[in-house]
This record gives sequence, C-alpha cells and structure tokens, in this order.
Amino acid sequence: MVPTGRNDRQKLGRDVPRLRARRLRQQNIIKFVIIALTLLFLLVPLLAMLLFTVRQPLSGQWSFSAWHAIFTGNGDDLGTDMTVLWQGVRISLALCLITVAIMLVLLLPVMVMTYLNSPMLATVVEWVSTLPLTIPAIVLVVGLAPIYRWLSADLLSTNPIWLCFAYVILVMPFAYRALAVGMKSIDLRTLVEASRSLGASWSRVFFRVLIPNLWQSILSASFISLAVVLGEYTVASLLGRVNLQVALYQLGQSNSQISTAMALLALLFGIVLLVVLDIIADSIRNRRNAS
Repeated sequence: MVPTGRNDRQKLGRDVPRLRARRLRQQNIIKFVIIALTLLFLLVPLLAMLLFTVRQPLSGQWSFSAWHAIFTGNGDDLGTDMTVLWQGVRISLALCLITVAIMLVLLLPVMVMTYLNSPMLATVVEWVSTLPLTIPAIVLVVGLAPIYRWLSADLLSTNPIWLCFAYVILVMPFAYRALAVGMKSIDLRTLVEASRSLGASWSRVFFRVLIPNLWQSILSASFISLAVVLGEYTVASLLGRVNLQVALYQLGQSNSQISTAMALLALLFGIVLLVVLDIIADSIRNRRNAS
C-alpha cells in the first residue's frame, strides 16, 4: 500500500504545472485589460480630434479640406490666412534647436565636473536644476517679464527666438533627470581616471570617452526638451511672443478644424520622437552588447 504522504506529493506535483498555467493566463488577461484601457484612454481623444478635422460641424459632411490646407500651405479656400501658422512652426523648430544646444552646453559639463569633484555641489546643482519643476509657469513669467522687457528694449529685440533663455529653464528639470540616469549607470570616475592616466586631455576625455557612453541619455534629454518646447504656450503667450502653440490658438479663432489638425500633427510628431528614441536606444544597447 502506497503511503498517503507520497500520494499527496505526487498529486501536488501534477497540480503545480496546472496552477502555474492558470496563474499565467490570469496575468495575461490582466495585462491585456490594462493595456486595452490605456490605449483607449490615449487613442479616443486623438480619434475624436481626427473626426473633428474631417467632419463639418454644421452640415455633417465629410471633407479633408483642413488637411489639404495644411499640406499645401494654402487656406484661401477656407478663408484662412496660414501665415501665422507657418511663422509659429518656424519659430518653434528654431527654438527647439537653440534650446537643446544651450541646455547641453550649460548642463552637461557642469554635471560631469560636479559628479567627479564635488558630490555635495552635485546635490546643489540637482536642487537648482529641478527647482523650475515646482514653480508654476505663470509665476516664472512674472519674474521673466521685466528681464525680457529690458532685453527687448535695450539689448536684443522682440524676436520670439529669444524665448530660448526661458525655455532652457523650463526643460532643465527633465533634461537633468535624463542625464543623471546615464551618469549613474556608468563608472564615471573610473573612465576619467583611466583616460587621464593614458595621457588624454580633458577635451579628449569629454568628447571621445564620456559623450559616447552618455549618448543615450543625451538623446533622451534632447527629445524630452523638444517635446516641452513644442508644447509650451503659457510663457510665449504672456510675454506676447508667437510660437507654435500661440499660433494654433490664434488660428483656432478663425478656423478650428485647421488648428485641431495641426495640433494632432504636433502630438503625432512627439510620439514619433519617443519611438525614434526607443529605436536608437535599443540600437546603441545592442551595438554595445555585441562589442
């Protein structure tokens, strides 16, 4: 006669794979439900925007005239002047490039030097860099308005391109976090000491050793900064400057369908940036693992 304990162990051994399979099915169902709800939450507003751009609100007729006006650059058929839109697009793209360049030139060397030489000072830099995240944009404008009034009257001009100085402040918390993740993931001090011991100059260490190892973080900081600049409205509006979001608001006063279509394109551009960032990050990681 087989002992009861042995029978129980055999039964338990047969039940374990079945229980694991059941648990795996339950987890897959939960994951599917969460992903489906998230996609609905994200895609339903975008779909509503798309339908609004192709369906006339009064007559109910379907038309792609708004999209045709954007891609041809001519809104005369709809009685809309597209000049302000293209002006806002050009200014925002220029602001993206200049803001990212200033942010990297200011933030990257300071973070590297403080991480290497003064951890206490690195804490101060972190606090200063993330401080704008806790200050509302309208409060920043109150402090920036007198500065921009002086810059516009006495030093520079009223060209919206000078918003880059304010935008560097706005993107700094996000850029700092992205760069900090990269610096904490590598042994920064060992890389620098090894390079210096082999006779490399500081400039060579920075450009040939550190930047290639921080390339993924630099791309992350740059793309996040681009998304912030493209979506910024409060500072530009209150300072009386025209960027993409201000142009979309002004255009919406005369033709809301064209304004909504352009806003949808801007959102899709941000999504494409994130996808490109993920692809580039995977490519860099695979190349590094292969080498």
